[in-house]
Amino acid sequence: MTLPRAILFDLDDTILSAYSRPHLAWGKVAASFAAELAPLDPARVAEAITASGQSFWSDPARHKYWRQRPAESRLRVVVGGFAELAAAGHPPLPADLAERMAQRFTTLREEEMHLFPGAVDTLVRLGELDVRMALVTNGPAEVQRAKILRFELERHFVHIQIEGEHGFGKPEERAYTHAMETLNVTPAETWMVGDNLEWEVAAPQRLGIYSIWHDPHEMGLPEASSVKPDRIIRSLTELL
Repeated sequence: MTLPRAILFDLDDTILSAYSRPHLAWGKVAASFAAELAPLDPARVAEAITASGQSFWSDPARHKYWRQRPAESRLRVVVGGFAELAAAGHPPLPADLAERMAQRFTTLREEEMHLFPGAVDTLVRLGELDVRMALVTNGPAEVQRAKILRFELERHFVHIQIEGEHGFGKPEERAYTHAMETLNVTPAETWMVGDNLEWEVAAPQRLGIYSIWHDPHEMGLPEASSVKPDRIIRSLTELL
């Protein structure tokens, strides 16, 4: 397959392993608070918080608002999990415990965040092949910019577009059109690469962009998914 003139890259869980598989992270957090959660099983608490998170983030409008407020949103998710446990007849858990668990989740995610194997080598090689690249990421300006600086990613991209800095984000149409205008390319000359089926596949496909879904954990498409990526990769190295 011939490489395009330009590629738009997502950041989290595309270049960086950041937020995928939250049930594993909440399992670790709950286990670290096992003594305070007793007699509740930490695994049961993690399950309730994970379910709360899935419900919380399932609404697009709520997602757009709260992704700019990660610390507050995580606290809301934990509080929702605690409420589900209380409704099921378990003893109420204190508010300060919810705050500490939410904070620990944030710290754990930052500690475990890392570049996917081969990601930087792929970006370097694409640059050598004169592919123009843009980083198009949702989220708050300070948080996303800190990741870019931490992992020294800025040097690989002609254009960096952070939702919190530009005032718009995926899946808004201008998130893609603005990036392409900056790179001076058309949709037919552009690929989009990312892990979110709506933001990095369905929305760019509607504009005529070739859309590649990154599935690093080989989970496969959800059975009920109506979204069909133009291509599925398990590693960014497959782009080459």
